[in-house]
Amino acid sequence: MQIDLSVQDVTKKFEEFTAVDTVSFEVNQGDFFSILGPSGCGKTTLLRMIAGFTEPTAGTIHIRGLDMAGIAPNKRPVNLIFQQLALFPMMSVEENIAFGLHRRREKKAAIRKKVDAILQRVDLPGFGEKKVDQLSGGQKQRVAIARCLVLNPTVLLLDEPLGALDLKLREQMKVELKKLQNNVGTTFIYITHDQSEAMVMSDHVAVMNEGRFEQVDTPQNLYNKPKTPFVARFVGENNSWSGTIHQLGETHMEIRTDEGLIFKTKATQQFRPAQGVDLFLRPEAMVIQPDPALTELNRFEVVVSSILFDGANSQLLVNPLDSKKELIVALPQNRQYDYIEEGDKIEVGWDKNSGICFPQK
Repeated sequence: MQIDLSVQDVTKKFEEFTAVDTVSFEVNQGDFFSILGPSGCGKTTLLRMIAGFTEPTAGTIHIRGLDMAGIAPNKRPVNLIFQQLALFPMMSVEENIAFGLHRRREKKAAIRKKVDAILQRVDLPGFGEKKVDQLSGGQKQRVAIARCLVLNPTVLLLDEPLGALDLKLREQMKVELKKLQNNVGTTFIYITHDQSEAMVMSDHVAVMNEGRFEQVDTPQNLYNKPKTPFVARFVGENNSWSGTIHQLGETHMEIRTDEGLIFKTKATQQFRPAQGVDLFLRPEAMVIQPDPALTELNRFEVVVSSILFDGANSQLLVNPLDSKKELIVALPQNRQYDYIEEGDKIEVGWDKNSGICFPQK
């Protein structure tokens, strides 16, 4: 598999502040690779270094094996799409897409052929004569992508391109962008703070925090096998407890939480007796009113504080007895829980293999 982008030990400092700290990763040809992190974590600075707008303080960036050191942005085999699409309103769709080709001084016949072909690939055939203000938000997005793809970049860089869209359109565009990337086969590097965008569209995701990559993995592994507490907290919803190891076995251990609950959970790394730990558990791992025959479950009673109805994503907010700690319990769709009301006391349980623990630092 050919490597389209290789970033090795890249660091960017602004005087005493380190925005990007010794980041390394590789992206294979045709991958949809997302960099996910909170605002201010360094992801846009990293993207600007790949694009050539900012020079690294240290480290190397190679595109298709070529060192990009000293190469101007307009000479790099990349194109960049921002949240503000910067389409030319006075031009037609065809003229917007052809703009870069005209600057390359390509022949008119070749330009027309390439524009028609790219309009087909982004599912906008026959839109060439339309003005930008005649397009929907999703169509404008595709025109901006077509304007970049027609130049045949090795890598397409996208900096939070869906951020300006309304929620429903953003949900539609997540699916469309992934389908589009599959169709055109271009390598996408996608920057976002929205975990749903990264998880739905990406082949691989890098979770970034304070200038460093915490974990680079598939969306499935980030969700099911987080390697750090930050990834566990940032990717998806989680319940968490702090506590100490009460008993330690070969594969499982008992934890006494700060609230006094005793939970049995798997030991995924080396721990020691009485060590402080943080325990994480997904809302969907919670079983409501579990069958008494399931004796291996961790069980405890809670009071329902709120019912959050959201169709297939409905949840309960609950508090353990005599505790103000708020927990999230997913409401599965394969059973009816209409009888549950705010203020009810119910039992919940979870399997000992569902939780994941990290040593406290």
